[in-house]
Amino acid sequence: MALYILKRLLLMIPTLIGVMLITFVVTQFVPGGPVERMMAQLSGFGAGKEAGGNSLYQGNKGLDQQRVEQLRKLYGFDKPAGERFLEMMRNYLVFDFGQSYYHHMSVAQLVISKLPVSMSLGLWSFLIVYSTCIPLGITKAVRDGSTFDVVTSSVILIGYAIPGFVLGIVLIVLFGGGSFWNIFPLRGLVSDNWHELSLTAKIFDYLWHMVLPIIASTVGSLAVMTLLTKNSFLEEIRKQYVITARAKGLEERQVLYKHVFRNAIIPIITGFPGSFITAFFTGSLLIETIFSLDGMGLLAYESVMNRDYPVVLGTLYFFTLIGLVSRLFSDLSYVAVDPRISFEGRQ
Repeated sequence: MALYILKRLLLMIPTLIGVMLITFVVTQFVPGGPVERMMAQLSGFGAGKEAGGNSLYQGNKGLDQQRVEQLRKLYGFDKPAGERFLEMMRNYLVFDFGQSYYHHMSVAQLVISKLPVSMSLGLWSFLIVYSTCIPLGITKAVRDGSTFDVVTSSVILIGYAIPGFVLGIVLIVLFGGGSFWNIFPLRGLVSDNWHELSLTAKIFDYLWHMVLPIIASTVGSLAVMTLLTKNSFLEEIRKQYVITARAKGLEERQVLYKHVFRNAIIPIITGFPGSFITAFFTGSLLIETIFSLDGMGLLAYESVMNRDYPVVLGTLYFFTLIGLVSRLFSDLSYVAVDPRISFEGRQ
């Protein structure tokens, strides 16, 4: 096991470097970089003109070569691409992600300031999906083919077919002061007077703001986990050892939760570590935009559009590392849940 873990950790290094190298190379060929954008602004050209492939030429009309070199040095583009990549990776090893071009603050502080929104959306969605889908999937498996099974399958599949942003708009129209009821707020995690509220009032105010975004971001995820749970339990219920347990006179509840549960839950629980870790850092651009939430999804979009390369590359490095570690935890959870599984053969 120790050797397998060591191999996985070592494989993370070339994977991480490969992802960063490909992204870094792509950013070198994207028109309208930070230098070109600043040159266009200093020369009086708008954002629409600076986005084109000839933005460098247009921006250079009003700037002398010395000013251009100063701008290139300011953004670090006076060095060769290879040297810049190596310097960037050295800084990333100590989690120094540099300064944002657009927000004029460190990338780490910028990400931390956006995390409350993403953590709220991701963590609540994660808890609701797992706490709802597992018992619902078990019930559907036990009552396979019944009216309950058919009705619940229809409901969750309809929810799955509706895009989250469409559902969000519908919820705003119905409950956000649109054409019907004005029940829930439409912007932010908390009210403007949140700091003046008591502790209990703060909790309710926060939950009040999160109702609509959580519903919009969660409904579409219920179908996958529910059907995965149902199919996993159905597969185990039909196996010979379950028939034998029933023939011995065991109660259906004992058969289900003592024998079937611990085997059927394996493919569901093994995804728990990765889902739990990534829940803290996920972001949804459309959900955040619709409900005026300033989170990681909106930050990622703005960073790409504004060519804010330190934010793009810094967050990519961090989230790729998180993803690789979560995958390792997911694999190790197989052994923790099912002792029959061993990685010794892979060593």
